[in-house]
Amino acid sequence: MKREEGRGKREEGGSDVGEGAALNRRDALKVLGVVPVAAAIGPVALHAQSVTTAVQSAVAQQTAPKFFNAHEWKTLRVLVDYIIPRDERSGSATEAKVPEYIDFLMAEKDANPATQVALQGGLAWLDTECRKRFQKSFVEASDTQRREVLDDIAYPEKAKPEMRYGVTFFNRVRDMTASGFFSSAMGFKDLQYIGNVFNPGYDGCPQPALDKLGVSYDVMQTRISPQEK
Repeated sequence: MKREEGRGKREEGGSDVGEGAALNRRDALKVLGVVPVAAAIGPVALHAQSVTTAVQSAVAQQTAPKFFNAHEWKTLRVLVDYIIPRDERSGSATEAKVPEYIDFLMAEKDANPATQVALQGGLAWLDTECRKRFQKSFVEASDTQRREVLDDIAYPEKAKPEMRYGVTFFNRVRDMTASGFFSSAMGFKDLQYIGNVFNPGYDGCPQPALDKLGVSYDVMQTRISPQEK
């Protein structure tokens, strides 16, 4: 199932994302879907990274959940580490403060009420399913028991119709976990994303790749007819 310094400036049509700025959910969501492709989109990458820094700064200052209750918080922390566990490449979702990231989004005054209900309801669904099967909550269940339930909802194409609520919930949490993890400093390192950094050693696209695409660096020359020379 697995897988900063400085101030942001107000850009045209953007928001203050620097130190001390009030960061709301709309600003936070600008980074979703942008970070994985940031290297390819120039100035947008810089803005995405500044928003990401602001989000993570706000998350880092959080000492307790503002939206989830104590039991929901414990359940969420266990769940996200099944989605992105620690491995030889990076730390786990909780180490990247993914639960704090999700709580941050859900606690904002303009958070979507339907999403809030869906997340709290989904965490309750996990407990209900575990109690029905094992007479234990999700947190109290064993690793094997948790995986049994999660395997039934982690693969939509294989899931039984009666698992559809759990599937929808898990898809939502998986997306939010990935967004939180890969917009964190740990996630950037996992992706080996270095931003707009000059690379003096770059000597172009490797020849095997050019051959596969059927192109070359002198392609413009090859398209000039003898009469045009």
